[in-house]
Amino acid sequence: METHAPLENLRGDYAAMAADWTVSQQAHPYSAEDQAVWRLLLARQSALAQEHACAEFLDGLRTLGVGDTIPDFDAINARLEPLTGWRIVAVPGLIPDAAFYDHLAHRRFPVTVWIRTRAELDYLVEPDLFHDFFGHVPLLTNKVFADYMQLYGQRGVEAGANVGVLARLYWYTVEFGLIRTPHGLKAYGAGILSSAAEVKHAIEDANVERLPFEATTVMRRPYEIDKLQNTYFVLDDFSQLFEAAQTRIA
Repeated sequence: METHAPLENLRGDYAAMAADWTVSQQAHPYSAEDQAVWRLLLARQSALAQEHACAEFLDGLRTLGVGDTIPDFDAINARLEPLTGWRIVAVPGLIPDAAFYDHLAHRRFPVTVWIRTRAELDYLVEPDLFHDFFGHVPLLTNKVFADYMQLYGQRGVEAGANVGVLARLYWYTVEFGLIRTPHGLKAYGAGILSSAAEVKHAIEDANVERLPFEATTVMRRPYEIDKLQNTYFVLDDFSQLFEAAQTRIA
């Protein structure tokens, strides 16, 4: 999502970015190995998503025509923008809070341009192109979720430097959210759906907490970024997210 780390400690190439932290995807050509890593990840996570992802996510994958090559952002925007007004923008990697929330508030989702190596298929320190695109972008085709994301971005802009509590809402919904459906418990969070280990853990592990979604509880619950989650919050319906985005706690 965002970062407070010095740029020299981050993996992306920030030298050519614009004032809004965006870069040109075309300036980052993808090698045959990059494409092979994309295909490996796509095949693995698509199979898991068919079993464990919510219908809205799967609909988004089909609508965007996600295929065996790294997506061209302009081509994706030509499909996405007419549906919900959202578009994706290329960024070098993690970006600061203010830039991130401003993009969301204007229906722009930042997607990292670099992709992990084959040695990092199962664990990555920073979000890469696969996480950002496969995990996040399909749900932006869904009007309800897309509207929530813009509202969340607006809240982030309003919060300014005081976004710590609000970040927990993002973590437990956009990244690690679960939802009850007529077909059972399903995942919609990007951190779940872009990780083979997290999918099975979130849906099937008997030793984790799966709590009913309640905004004030979510926003008071700290999280850890470097391990499988011990707690997930479960929506009954995506419409609950709108009330959550407007919740304020002291």
